[in-house]
Amino acid sequence: MSRFYDLASLTKPLVTAPLALAFLDLDADRRWALGFHDRESPLTVRQLLSHSSGLPPWRPFTGESVAMQLHRPVPEHPLLRPASPGLSTYSDLNYRLLAELLELETGVPFAKLGQAGGLNPAPWLSMAAEIPDGPDALAWALATEAPLPARDGSLPHDCNARAGMQGHAGFGTVAPQLCAALARWVASGWPDRMAVVSSGGENGTRWGLGLQVAFAGVGRFGQLLARIPSGFGLQVLEDSSEGIAPAAPPLDENQGPASGWWFHLGYTGPALFYRPSDRSCIGLLLNRRGAGGVLLDAEALRARRWAILAPFVGQSSG
Repeated sequence: MSRFYDLASLTKPLVTAPLALAFLDLDADRRWALGFHDRESPLTVRQLLSHSSGLPPWRPFTGESVAMQLHRPVPEHPLLRPASPGLSTYSDLNYRLLAELLELETGVPFAKLGQAGGLNPAPWLSMAAEIPDGPDALAWALATEAPLPARDGSLPHDCNARAGMQGHAGFGTVAPQLCAALARWVASGWPDRMAVVSSGGENGTRWGLGLQVAFAGVGRFGQLLARIPSGFGLQVLEDSSEGIAPAAPPLDENQGPASGWWFHLGYTGPALFYRPSDRSCIGLLLNRRGAGGVLLDAEALRARRWAILAPFVGQSSG
């Protein structure tokens, strides 16, 4: 039986961004519709897709509007910090608001809209591998007195998604299903519309409308992917191991040139890479769980992704 995976934030490029591009005006001002009555500058779908809205990285999903939550002071925490002025700041809130706009525009529940992409919306009949709570569990307690949502194997792993935060998470898949979904995604032209540089972000990132540029500097995934010849096609790579992968090459401070690939990562482990020049696409399916069930930190997770990609790239490049 195929293993089931929680796609986490791959929901953003595979479900939410295509729906937004299909149904929403990219440049209309949506401040009022979303409750941002005291915001001085416009709030557009284009900003939300490219994480250039100026919203902070995270707030707990408690049923309150984002606008109301942002009026409440919060203590210091990496997820609760303000956005970096003038730079795209990756934020789950952007995609939560996109889901709200989609429901307002269409009158259809977000999960039902997203099913058209061929992935499974939560609650799931199959269960993804359980991983421990991450930093959002601590941030939840700092930002609200509402209780942390209970665990449920049929719901996504992270606390916000367990509370029903749509747009940034909530879909899962098995490997053959993801392969078919990616084929439809590429054929529809959605990633080509996403892979257009829109704004500069924190730490030198460059964002399009739902994907970010993969650079080719040492230790970056673009370094590996740049070796894949033109005309590669589509591949889903699966790794269900829970061992510790060998360390990936250390990240050079110089991010290097753009590799020609774009990408997105999922908190629970999966990753997605796309090259517009020949419409090549690679999906990674893995779990963010190490020996003894511990949650892999960001570097250990990068090492596991690298360990999956490196031998495959070697085979693909001949």
